[in-house]
Amino acid sequence: MTTLHISNWVNGVHAPPSADTLVVTNPADESLIASVDATSRATVDDIISRSLHNFKHGAWPRADASQRFNVLAKAASLLRTRMPEFVELEVRQTGRPVREMQAQLSRIPEWLEYFAGLARVHEGSVTPFKGPVVNTLVRQPLGVVALITPWNHPILVSMKKIGAALAAGNIVIVKPSELAPISILKMGDLFQEAGLPSGSLQIISGYGRDTGKFLCESKHLARIDLTGGLETYRAIAPGAALNLIPITAELGGKAPVCIFPSVEVELAVKAALFASFIASGQTCVTGSRLLVHTDIYDEFVALLTTRTKALRIGDPTDPQTQIGAVINEAAVERCAAFTARAVAEGGKLLCGGSRFGSKGFFFEPTLIETHAESHLACNEVFGPVIALLRCDSEDEIVRIANGTEFALGASVWTQDFTQAHRVADKIEAGIVWVNAHHLNDPSSAWGGFKTSGMGKENGREAYESYTKVKSTVYNYGVLPTWFDDVENARYG
Repeated sequence: MTTLHISNWVNGVHAPPSADTLVVTNPADESLIASVDATSRATVDDIISRSLHNFKHGAWPRADASQRFNVLAKAASLLRTRMPEFVELEVRQTGRPVREMQAQLSRIPEWLEYFAGLARVHEGSVTPFKGPVVNTLVRQPLGVVALITPWNHPILVSMKKIGAALAAGNIVIVKPSELAPISILKMGDLFQEAGLPSGSLQIISGYGRDTGKFLCESKHLARIDLTGGLETYRAIAPGAALNLIPITAELGGKAPVCIFPSVEVELAVKAALFASFIASGQTCVTGSRLLVHTDIYDEFVALLTTRTKALRIGDPTDPQTQIGAVINEAAVERCAAFTARAVAEGGKLLCGGSRFGSKGFFFEPTLIETHAESHLACNEVFGPVIALLRCDSEDEIVRIANGTEFALGASVWTQDFTQAHRVADKIEAGIVWVNAHHLNDPSSAWGGFKTSGMGKENGREAYESYTKVKSTVYNYGVLPTWFDDVENARYG
């Protein structure tokens, strides 16, 4: 049987298939979904050249705010009408349960609408310049921007970046992960139908080590926006620095879930399950460290273990499934390796710890009691393997929460109002939730500190990062007179 092929989206059409291709696999049953282009350096360079021409001569960078608003708002409307199609694609290529993907994708049009509205109302300014001078500051698009997006939230993360970049008037090149590129490749015609001028959004597929590298090495980019791993950032950062290209990077996390004794144990357990096992633990803000106060620790652990064992693992297309697949065989092996090392370091395996089933890439939801300095407690698994730590005090919870190189997200669970403020203020993370986890909104800046990255997605911060500020100074006072006598000056 011939495998469906989905080629790059370039200048408003699906380009002819490349000579080299790669296949995309359904992680739940290991079946082939489609093949996509493994884009070569020569093709990448050609697409960048076309994109640069489109920025210099095309309509989108010169479109006024109302035009950008209309196109992005129409794209949001079209996405809503095609939601079942994209939910099905996301489930097949990521292995995530359909109940999760329906909930996540239902909100994604809001990102396009938010940035459409921001483009419409964002204003320049006039500074208090000294003297008879008017100084205007206006924001202009950067140029050609490269967006490197991940496999765990293909559409969500892409729309965060695409919405902000297009709203600001840039020409956008998206390189989705080779593990889950299909839904993004199918976004091209949606934006085309919404009225986006051809060539304003280019979508190219391929391996990160090749196509992604070729793209990020170009000196013609105005910005790189990466969601991925620290090693990927370290691979592209030297070249970007050499070419003076700024990078926004959302990298990794080791989010602590800080649970205090004022929280009812039943609620605390529900909070931990949600924080830890959404997307089978494959998010950058997975609640992968449960820091539980000793006063409720034993009761909490007993109930959490029982509830974790009861989670329904299986077919992601079944609405009753709670835990889907991890992305590939390497992810299964990584989860198993983290589990084995944690136990070897003295950790207590409470449940899980093994591959699930004989077909597909499933790993059991796993809980391990461990200590703050263990490998499991300090490093990102990106899977459903969770560290449980008993803490004797608020100070210890804060110290352990801040004790890794990551600082993306954290949550604080307490019914003590003053404690909530006090602890949230002390925790080092770009996103701190109080009595919540995973909450996201297009208006809320998203990004981490330390090795979790730099820069922000979402909000005004993201929109403005895709612009450059131009200062124009108008002197309406007395013209300069210092060199009026220059014709009479004598030079030695």
